[in-house]
Amino acid sequence: MFVSAESSPPSFTGFTLVMPAVAVGNVGQLAADLVVSTLGMTRVGYMHTDCLVPLAGNNPYAAGAKDAEELHTAAEVYTSADRKLAVLQIRSPVIQTRSKKFCKLITSWIKSSGFSRTVVLSSSHAYQRDDQQLQGGPLRYLMTPGLLKVCGDAMKELGWREMERIPAFPGLPDDSSEPRLSIPGGGITKDLYTDSCLEDLSLGALLLFCSEGDNVPDAFTLVNHLDDWLHLLDGPSQGPSRWKIPTSWTLLFGSGIPPALF
Repeated sequence: MFVSAESSPPSFTGFTLVMPAVAVGNVGQLAADLVVSTLGMTRVGYMHTDCLVPLAGNNPYAAGAKDAEELHTAAEVYTSADRKLAVLQIRSPVIQTRSKKFCKLITSWIKSSGFSRTVVLSSSHAYQRDDQQLQGGPLRYLMTPGLLKVCGDAMKELGWREMERIPAFPGLPDDSSEPRLSIPGGGITKDLYTDSCLEDLSLGALLLFCSEGDNVPDAFTLVNHLDDWLHLLDGPSQGPSRWKIPTSWTLLFGSGIPPALF
């Protein structure tokens, strides 16, 4: 599945993997863009799979005309060796009938690559929140038992709320069914979390309740929470804690209204 861009495959042993789920508002993907762009991460390979809608385009993180014409694809891996950090950026939707297969491929790759932990950046429909989910801020987290043993205290210190389980039929007074995990609009987040629990992987998910629209502010909110946990911008060479917006964001809402219309 992973194809190295280098002559010798990179080692991910002990690295933290950050990846988005293609979810409502594309918040996770935008947040991953900010991490790759700000940290100046290096592309080390790509994912070859039939589970994603095919995509190819110019370099989304181009610094000038020289590297703007590089060909980039639907799913690529970037690393920052000094931070022991890897980012799997996914740029196109998962084909619905192959989402289960894609989750299995991802968990298998995570396991074989030796990542110390995986963080999924995701989102969920704000309008489908249960009453208890209306309390507190919009951020929620999920963690597999393996990662919760290590990071549970950190979550308490940060004051974050775990994603609440909700009744199968909310609002019915006689609903005695076991509360279940529901992430409407969250793409593969739930399946990836469930598979990681079964595989005993150290995986966590950070997600925001949001709506479709201009989700750039949501991306900054999510990536700032990620930084609060992983301290991505605390390195001595980083300088001021400031996220760098990639050049590709100039086309987030298209190229503008053609003057010929008027």
